[in-house]
Amino acid sequence: MPHPLLYEINTRCWLRSLSEVTGRLVTLAEVPDSEFLYWQRLGFTHVWLMGVWDGGPRARAQALASSGLRQAYSEALPDWTENDVGPSPYAVADYRVSAGLGGDEELARFREKLGSFGLKLILDFVPNHLGVDHPWARERPELFVQAPKLEPETMAVDSVSGRKYLAHGKDPNWGAWTDTVQMDYRRPEARAAMTGLLRQVANQCDGVRCDMAMLLLNEVFANTWRRFPTPEAAPPTQFWSDAISIIHQAHPRFLFLAEVYWGLECRLQELGFDYTYDKGLYDALISRQPGSVQRHLFSIGPDCLKASAHFLENHDEPRIASVLSPAEHRAAALVILGLPGMRLIHEGQLCGARRRLPVQLVRRMSEPRDPQIQTMYEQLFDSLRTSAVGHGGFNLLAPRQVWENNPTAQHFVLAQWSGIPSSVDLVVINLAPHRSQCYAPVELPITPAPAWSVTDLLGPERFIRNDDDLRKSGLYLDLPEHGGQILRLEPLNRSS
Repeated sequence: MPHPLLYEINTRCWLRSLSEVTGRLVTLAEVPDSEFLYWQRLGFTHVWLMGVWDGGPRARAQALASSGLRQAYSEALPDWTENDVGPSPYAVADYRVSAGLGGDEELARFREKLGSFGLKLILDFVPNHLGVDHPWARERPELFVQAPKLEPETMAVDSVSGRKYLAHGKDPNWGAWTDTVQMDYRRPEARAAMTGLLRQVANQCDGVRCDMAMLLLNEVFANTWRRFPTPEAAPPTQFWSDAISIIHQAHPRFLFLAEVYWGLECRLQELGFDYTYDKGLYDALISRQPGSVQRHLFSIGPDCLKASAHFLENHDEPRIASVLSPAEHRAAALVILGLPGMRLIHEGQLCGARRRLPVQLVRRMSEPRDPQIQTMYEQLFDSLRTSAVGHGGFNLLAPRQVWENNPTAQHFVLAQWSGIPSSVDLVVINLAPHRSQCYAPVELPITPAPAWSVTDLLGPERFIRNDDDLRKSGLYLDLPEHGGQILRLEPLNRSS
């Protein structure tokens, strides 16, 4: 499965919505077949159930105490009450499926049913920290970053070995997450403990999305926590290479997806991650600077590109329908779906949801479906299913300028796929807000044909091009603003 299509679901809100629609409590074992059939029909290969693990009361109290979060709740759900707020899914109190979702047993049944439809299960692993309610804070304080006294971004814990001052988890560029406690990856016992939790999670799913994975790199961790040193030297090896190797011994095909930023994507791929977030592509797509997309794709190199996870939204980003116009949205969607690597779709994206939901909310506002966006995605997925996109061999093509003083070739993304015998599928996108032209240097099979039939799988266009012209000059393209096509090139014999 070289190019997965991943569907992220906000598990707590999704099951709540299903319960409201059906008029009965829906837990993981009671999810109707229609959901599985929908994912299967669209071609998804993996489902990420975001937020299944147990939280705790102290983390929930933090979620209610934050004025910034309360404002976000009001924007997403104007009639929210405190009953609509839970602990953050990323302040894990126990790697056990919440009882309200059905518990571990129902997760196993959900996974089995998912597999019967040909899909695999992805769950969260939050390696940098645990929730303030996790029993290790009291029972095993030596696993966490400690301060000599109570300081900002720390908390006092009356542990089994006396009062300790433990640091909250954090990203070095932002304030601490006050509903968490920071694991100390300079300590071998902390690494062993988190590897044990990862093993536990790996027994329940087919892959993990690892939250803020770059924070564990030795050099990043040392810089983040240099003001709270440890007496002993940190292990010389990287946690991720060690842990991924251990998991793969028991689960050779287990998938690792990293949330990662700061240009460290390829570094984590080198340590064993199958896929890493491509935030650079996301930023380029929403910047409305079309040339930056092409530059980004060529700058990261083909191997890194094929191990990237492309997205237009996830639970950390604004809803893409609230950021891009429908025409821009369609072009950007074709980019992320037409590239190799993992393609990540967020629940609600396919019907044009516009309200970003804080992860602490367990209920969401019902939004009307946007028929234009819904139809657009249905057409894209229908066409992709009949193409080689995501299945065959891939080449990222460099557009050629068609005449002097016409710079618009830089606005194109050209993704060539092969796999259907003798034919080539070419994903073509003009990201500019104006008409653009280029030559696409299509890589044709070695054996020449007299001519090639070119058909747009997304529209009515069909034409014929001479083999010699295609090989010498390339395929001439002239697309309107935000135009996108999937062009199938098939050889014509002399009798055609």
